[in-house]
Amino acid sequence: MFDKMDFSKMGEILEQAQENAKKMQEESANKEFSAKSGGGLIKATANGLGEIIDIDVDDSLLEDKEAMQILLISCVNDVLKMVEDDKKLAASNMLGGLGGFGGFGGLGK
Repeated sequence: MFDKMDFSKMGEILEQAQENAKKMQEESANKEFSAKSGGGLIKATANGLGEIIDIDVDDSLLEDKEAMQILLISCVNDVLKMVEDDKKLAASNMLGGLGGFGGFGGLGK
């Protein structure tokens, strides 16, 4: 398995991975994800870093604290799941772009 690998290029690969990770993090900060609950009575927006940047609550929920709390928790969990799924997809794409660690992208050629 390792007999065809050129380990002298490992530094290049790791440097490229670090650059890609930094670029991915910068791009994530600019992404926005939104989720709604209660038929749109609550809307939460997060950036790609998983920071909640906006919450909108319909005025009709202001009199029902318990319903508002339940819908808010659901909405925030949904938007954070979207962010997590996006991070996993981006990481998968980044690793695939490095030649898929299985063979190190033909480094032994």
